[in-house]
Amino acid sequence: MPRLADRLYQARRQRFSGRTEERALFAAALMASDLPFHILYVYGPGGIGKSTLLREYMSVCAQSSIPAYFLDAATIEPTSAAFLSALAQIFGEDPASDPISVLNETLQRRVLFIDTYDHLSGLDYWVRETLLPALPDDTLVVLADTTPPVVAWRIDPGWQTLVHTLPLRNFSSSESRAYLAMREVPHQQHQAILNFTHGHPLALALVADLFAQRRVVTFTPDEVPDIIHTLLEHLVQHVPGPAHRAALEVCALVRLTSESLLSDILMMPNVHELFSWLRGLSFIIAVQQGLMLHPLVREALATDVRWRNPDWYRELHRRIRHYYTRQIPQSSPQEQQQILMDYIFLHCHNTVVRINFAWPNDTPYISDGLRDQDHPALIGMVQQFEGPESASLSQHWLNAYPHATLVIRDQTGQPVGFLMQLGLQQIEATERQMDPATRAAWQHLEQHAPLRQGEQATLFRCWMAQDTYQDVSPVQTLIFTQMVRHYLITPGLAFTFLPCADPASWSALLQYADIARLASADFMVDGHSYGMYGHDWRTVPPTVWLDGLAAREVAPETPITPTPIIAPLIVLSHEDFVAAVRAALRDRGAVQSLRTNPLLHTRLVATKAGIHATDVVRIDHLQQLLQATCENLRATPNSMKFYRVLYHTYLQPAATQEQAAELLNIPFSTYRRHLKAGIQQIAEILWQQELGESTM
Repeated sequence: MPRLADRLYQARRQRFSGRTEERALFAAALMASDLPFHILYVYGPGGIGKSTLLREYMSVCAQSSIPAYFLDAATIEPTSAAFLSALAQIFGEDPASDPISVLNETLQRRVLFIDTYDHLSGLDYWVRETLLPALPDDTLVVLADTTPPVVAWRIDPGWQTLVHTLPLRNFSSSESRAYLAMREVPHQQHQAILNFTHGHPLALALVADLFAQRRVVTFTPDEVPDIIHTLLEHLVQHVPGPAHRAALEVCALVRLTSESLLSDILMMPNVHELFSWLRGLSFIIAVQQGLMLHPLVREALATDVRWRNPDWYRELHRRIRHYYTRQIPQSSPQEQQQILMDYIFLHCHNTVVRINFAWPNDTPYISDGLRDQDHPALIGMVQQFEGPESASLSQHWLNAYPHATLVIRDQTGQPVGFLMQLGLQQIEATERQMDPATRAAWQHLEQHAPLRQGEQATLFRCWMAQDTYQDVSPVQTLIFTQMVRHYLITPGLAFTFLPCADPASWSALLQYADIARLASADFMVDGHSYGMYGHDWRTVPPTVWLDGLAAREVAPETPITPTPIIAPLIVLSHEDFVAAVRAALRDRGAVQSLRTNPLLHTRLVATKAGIHATDVVRIDHLQQLLQATCENLRATPNSMKFYRVLYHTYLQPAATQEQAAELLNIPFSTYRRHLKAGIQQIAEILWQQELGESTM
């Protein structure tokens, strides 16, 4: 009897489109007598089609009768033990068995697929140095990640010869049209869709879904290309019912959606059908702890409900906050850490919060107490970032108050950051005077907020990440989460002090969080000035503080209107990129024409102009970039001829190309040949910059 899995397989095969070269590369490697590479590293941004390509690779293996095993890293804990257990299970073995020995028992070609490899970032060293070298020589491993391999893969002379990187980019125009035709999207609608999707597979799939749901539809995008938002305006209106719409809106506000959370927020005892429906949506990502929305979809949905029904937005926000706060007292310290990260994420729709926190899908870090063997690593961090005097002071506090330090560890248990929480009321007066930080904080208390009997004041004396110090990072996010936990669970907490090496950079976030700037408590150590922030928990206690954060998030005192959603960066194919460069050179002096050039929304321009830059700013950067790249051709005699042609055609253009050829005193055929070659050189230089492989 045919299985549902067979129908699912056939449906996926029928929907697969494009990726001809990527499929051919894999098929050729699979059938080679000796593998040309042992690791195929597929990478690209979310929605680019990595998982779809891996499933197609699985079908290639099936057609060739080659064993293939698929492991989704998002479904397992990022530990070596959990990974090996999952590997054993997909081999059909007992989870406690050794999967490597199973592989080595038979000599045959096989393929191991590991999807969402970015979830194993904390295990990358173990995978690279322990797991993969132990595999049989005839095993091909395919890794799918959102980013290119870390530098350790690229600089190792051994892995350089064994790894083939495969960046996935948008569909070309022809591939996009073929996909839309396969999905029976009317031909007359294709160009309008391509103008806005630029071949992004997820966006194309969502457009096709829209046409499938509403057979009579005309795709007329707005002036600002925001395909995800435009699609959601239609899709959200055509969900099966009000409960489904509400479930989507819950997903838009939380980091992770579980059945228990959904049941609590919607006040429904049985939400299994709703949860299953959510799980089947094309823009939902299922991970171990629950369901996540695609980031662009999340932003569009949250903006939509906030504008369309602000009262319901505030009510959802209130219910979710209360759900989290009820969980905290009955949870373990590690569970509290996760809950508080989710709580802070509730504010991520605020720009100030979003840009000051790094939100890992699944943090590979844990926090626990100080161990004796941690001292050298922690003091080394302080020495590196703050100098020898700070290191000496930190060593004193570690020795005197070891229980005051929380250490952030990676999966191997090694420190990657720490937070020192000194109870100022516990420190003797002479001891407080030895450290400029404790001295300044205590003076502020005495002059402005004296402690009463039984009250506590905490100075977050040191907080830093091993690699990024106090900059935004997943470790910094975890440190801030621990600070919030301290606010909520510390009995008798009266005041907290937070010193910052760069106080201006944290000004907006700390103002949002009602953590005041205390300039009178600034101090200097090792020639470095530190700006102090603080909060009096007696005047604004934690519960009121949380309500204040919520009020600032939902902003009831100001009109709630839709805010512009940052258009996603587009990932052009090489063909479309070259075409866009050619058009940009042609239109370099025509601002209105440049407004529609897709280069404005590529990494090439956006990272130089700033991700939040307006089109006007991006156009200016694009014009400068074209000018500078053309000027770069003057560096060698061989490319000077191309520069001269480009100069008289685009930089200081003659009235016609024929006149440009006359100015250069060359035949028109030679002019056209040099122009084509010059444009190609400009496009290739910019293409390498777009890929991140070259800079001017």
